Amino acid sequence: MAHFVEQIIYGLTVGSVYALIALGYTMVYGVMKLINFAHGELFTLGAFVGFFFLVTLDWGGVFGPALAIGLTIVMVSGSTALAGHLLERVAYRPLRHSDRLAAVVSALGASIFLQNVIMVVWGAQYRAYSASLLPQVIWRVAGQSFPLIRLFVFLTAILVMAGLYLFINHTRLGLAIRAAAIDQGAAKLMGVDVRKVIAVVFIIGPALGGLAGLLVGVYYGQINFNMGQLYGLKAFTAAVIGGIGNIPGAMVGGLLLGLLETLGDAYVSGAWKDAIAFVALILILVFRPTGILRERVAEKL
Repeated sequence: MAHFVEQIIYGLTVGSVYALIALGYTMVYGVMKLINFAHGELFTLGAFVGFFFLVTLDWGGVFGPALAIGLTIVMVSGSTALAGHLLERVAYRPLRHSDRLAAVVSALGASIFLQNVIMVVWGAQYRAYSASLLPQVIWRVAGQSFPLIRLFVFLTAILVMAGLYLFINHTRLGLAIRAAAIDQGAAKLMGVDVRKVIAVVFIIGPALGGLAGLLVGVYYGQINFNMGQLYGLKAFTAAVIGGIGNIPGAMVGGLLLGLLETLGDAYVSGAWKDAIAFVALILILVFRPTGILRERVAEKL
């Protein structure tokens, strides 16, 4: 039982990171019905921007670990939000009225471009975060001891997701995003600036992905320039499992995928850990194609 509890906590920690990345996919798809294939590279960019501030500039030694990580979260989220905004302006906006395939090809091209930019700037080798960013504090759950870093990653992700949920459901801009996701034409007739909504989605989604990259760097301690490929695929899987286009679905899908991976690693085989994610995707597509919480679509009258 103690081992099971440990795996559950570890799975929720990993799953919360998947959920943050998946939210970027699901927000863009919800409004534009487009898969942003460059989202994994924005996640990687966040990891390397965090590396720059925490390791290259050594903000931990200047401000102390807690303040340094707080400031780095702001800088990483802001940097990736700016990158996402530029991506939308350059790669997607000129193709908004073109065939959907053109936007997909543009997304793939943007993904390759960003990955190579990251490799040129930071190199192809692995980069290591400092092991002393957070104090080695141990907390206990059900008689088991866990490092503080797991609590930090999980709570940070959960707080950010809760904030996003409140923003989407209790603000005027959130209402505009939901309206545009249901029917852009009707939203325009009701006075919603859809171009502004799309711009906001390409700011919030990349900011969440960049934050996830920072959390992965702090948690695992190592990053590399092509890490976004695997994490992007898993986060996309989480979005589909939960119901792509559905924000609570992305959260549920991410947490569920993290649990499935961790329990599979612990009780089946570590060699099958990555395969479990895609087996889950196949099963969802076969038996519930719209996802656990289903994609939200407009009702036809």
